[in-house]
Amino acid sequence: MKNVSKIQWIKFSIVIVLYIAFLIWLKSWLGIIVIPFIFDAYITKKIPWTFWKKIENKTVRGIMSWVDAIVFALVAVYFVNLYIFQNYQIPSSSLEKTLLVGDYLYVSKVSYGPRIPNTPISMPLTQHTLPVLNTKSYLEWPHWDYKRAAGRTRIQREDIVVFNFPAGDTVVSRYPMDFYENLVYSIGKELYPKKINMDSLSREEQRIVYSIYYNAGRKYIHKNPQQFGEIITRPVDRRENYVKRCVGLPGDNFEIRDRIIYIDGKPQQTPKHVQFLYEVKTTGANIPMEFFHEELGISMDDLAGYSPKSTTNLLLLTEEMRSRMLQRKDWFTSVEPYHMEPRHDMYPQNMYNNWTVDNYGPVWIPKKGETIQLTPDNLALYERCIEAYEGNTVSIADNKILINGKEATEYTFQMDYYWMMGDNRHNSQDSRYWGFVPEDHIVGKPLMVWLSLDKDKSWFGGKIRWNRLFRTVETLDKN
Repeated sequence: MKNVSKIQWIKFSIVIVLYIAFLIWLKSWLGIIVIPFIFDAYITKKIPWTFWKKIENKTVRGIMSWVDAIVFALVAVYFVNLYIFQNYQIPSSSLEKTLLVGDYLYVSKVSYGPRIPNTPISMPLTQHTLPVLNTKSYLEWPHWDYKRAAGRTRIQREDIVVFNFPAGDTVVSRYPMDFYENLVYSIGKELYPKKINMDSLSREEQRIVYSIYYNAGRKYIHKNPQQFGEIITRPVDRRENYVKRCVGLPGDNFEIRDRIIYIDGKPQQTPKHVQFLYEVKTTGANIPMEFFHEELGISMDDLAGYSPKSTTNLLLLTEEMRSRMLQRKDWFTSVEPYHMEPRHDMYPQNMYNNWTVDNYGPVWIPKKGETIQLTPDNLALYERCIEAYEGNTVSIADNKILINGKEATEYTFQMDYYWMMGDNRHNSQDSRYWGFVPEDHIVGKPLMVWLSLDKDKSWFGGKIRWNRLFRTVETLDKN
């Protein structure tokens, strides 16, 4: 201790002040156990942290220097990814034309506040699976409960948000991106091909029918691992990352009528980049594909079903694209909204209704601390929140709703929930299919596009979208 220089004490003081401030921000006092090691690294030096520097063999010393640098880099990346920011690549066209397939985003964890990880022991730069080895990239023990540090702001309506896929708690390894409950329901229904008139059934009778479908589907998947693979459960922070636009906040009464979103009965302005499906009728002229892809900016994925030989096609378009097409009267005779039929896979899957992607709801979005009256008519909407996200058991016996084995006529929510949707409204798997996004699933806010690659073009043919590099998401959203 006598030989400790002032510089060492200054360095130690700076590091320890920053570290304690970090712990205060996270409200995580478990990190205090690290302080003696920091003290030793700067002051006492009892632990031989750099023992390899004394090794006489230059080759071994060189290898150990690389190992030391790699370990330090991995630890630094681990903490930066957990608490400051992470990179995220747009994998699908659900947010076109705001964010494009091939955009690489800087996602801020500080904006909404970083989460304390549920699974603190994991391999950096992996979400849930180790490449090559194809095994879990994390240990399920220790498991920490949900807690979030203070953020700079709260989620606002129309924010673009990165979050863990709520329905990704259970997946089958052969179809990891499919919503497990939808898969189970579809298989179960196929096993009972007799059509049932749901309109003629009460809510309780409908629930029984859905239970039959689900039980049959689950048994089939369990008995056929060669077809579906392993059934995997994932903790919250190890579920797939999704990015969507927040269109509904906690406490909102949300509804979609004829493609227009209503909040508490008031129509909301539709963002300019939103796309819908249109029935496009042509004059039969030979329209070059470059017009769709280059001039209108329709991705090749969205053009996959287009047939130049047909005079009627379905295309995903923004209002601006539609207007430009209608100006070409030599090519197009009409561009009209396509009528969407009711689907069985709309959320909640265990409640029969005639909702569509264009006419959905109304639903009340749960808010932390608020209480809702539970009835057979609304239980399906909130059952997953109560059971899967907030850790209770829900059942019905003698027409009574039971929560944790006790009769319940109401429920008070423990978390805030959000309603997320893609801008590519007819090509987006979002809350209309899997419901509410709990606050503990929120990852962060994308702030900037640092790289953008067009997968439909070559490296020497415009693959890099230079006009998108280092532009803020807010700017791209407004332009």
